[in-house]
Amino acid sequence: MTEKTQAGPVLLVGSPEDIHVDVVARRLGEEGVEAFVLDSLAFPEKTRVSLSDDLEGITVDGRPVGRPGAVYVRQFHGHPLAMGVDVSEDMEDDWRTTLVVFREKATLLKGLMGRWEALGVPLYNGPSSDWRTPKPTQLALLKAAGLPVPRTLWTNDAEAVRRFAAGQRVAYKPVTGGAATKELFAEDLTDERLGSLDAAPVTFQELLPGEDIRVYVLDGEIIASLRITSSALDFRQNEERVEQVELPAEVARQCVKAAEVLGLRWTGMDLKRGADGVLKFLELNASAMFLGFDARAGSDILGHLARTLARAARGEAPTRR
Repeated sequence: MTEKTQAGPVLLVGSPEDIHVDVVARRLGEEGVEAFVLDSLAFPEKTRVSLSDDLEGITVDGRPVGRPGAVYVRQFHGHPLAMGVDVSEDMEDDWRTTLVVFREKATLLKGLMGRWEALGVPLYNGPSSDWRTPKPTQLALLKAAGLPVPRTLWTNDAEAVRRFAAGQRVAYKPVTGGAATKELFAEDLTDERLGSLDAAPVTFQELLPGEDIRVYVLDGEIIASLRITSSALDFRQNEERVEQVELPAEVARQCVKAAEVLGLRWTGMDLKRGADGVLKFLELNASAMFLGFDARAGSDILGHLARTLARAARGEAPTRR
């Protein structure tokens, strides 16, 4: 029987206006654990953060928080394009100073997370996994680990695109995200269309025509696996049905391994079935949204996450299902 200790607070990094931060905080209260929000959207204008030269010398809004029980990282708001950030007027007035401010903000917050990792605080997720999460890195790491991924090219070279597209159906999308996935057609291979690559690189990927699967992994355990039915190539905002499914044992093993390869304690991952019938990894998200899936599929991702954070704050070992 696990002996319970006095729980320290769980620190939530994000905006209290974010519904995911709000509901996790409330569920932690139901678990008898205090949730303390570091409002990263209001930092540095309103939220006050101070770090001394001691690892535990950390205060947020005047409160010492050197070693919290656990940390849930929802959002840094460390870039002008981050969700919820609106600095359009600042960028128009002085774009250089605005970018410097965001650079300094992000550096301090990452330094703060790094301290907590060094102190052994459980982070969901910490900066040690940051270098693995960009899609050009994560898919290559997954492939190197023997996991199935779609053939993919990230490039701004028009001739490389034409070679890659020859003889296969191809989808294209931004390298980071923020726009829907589309199919590449012959008219997209003209000099004029491919000339847009001079402005920014693009992801080109083997088009996977089969079903969409979303899987959530938490501390090495699958807590939800969902099938998303959609007639659109990109299911986002086009979901027709979401239902819980049981993964084949081999796919479940691959999902757990994928989270391990990328060093993610907590992730929502997207898989899609290829023309060859194989489920392939499209992406692992280090701060996946989940409330909409809980509502539509009747899953309890929120409950699993809150209970895990509460157990970590109490110093209890993760519960294996």
